[in-house]
Amino acid sequence: MNTSRPGLLIFLSAKPGKQSALMDFLNKGLSVVADEAGTQTWYAFQITDDKFGIYDTFRGDNARQEHLSGKLARALAEVADDLLAIPPEIRHIDVTDWYGQKYGSNNP
Repeated sequence: MNTSRPGLLIFLSAKPGKQSALMDFLNKGLSVVADEAGTQTWYAFQITDDKFGIYDTFRGDNARQEHLSGKLARALAEVADDLLAIPPEIRHIDVTDWYGQKYGSNNP
């Protein structure tokens, strides 16, 4: 039985001087994805001064595709030329195992 969950790992590089604006954009993203029924987890994070990321998981492949064409993706496309030094690096991933005290483990 396959228990993997589809996910996304997205890397974003801010233009010089746009780090705070990109962080603000990401912080507002939670309220947008909270309305997506198929999004299970969503994390925004900072890697370095100008590198950021998003990690999220979904109930299925259809939910992942809906997310990629959803409100947050459209909003990012609108501000990308202003905020991003290079296009986002979007990686489709499959989460094969997990643990979290709040969410528990996928192992019985």
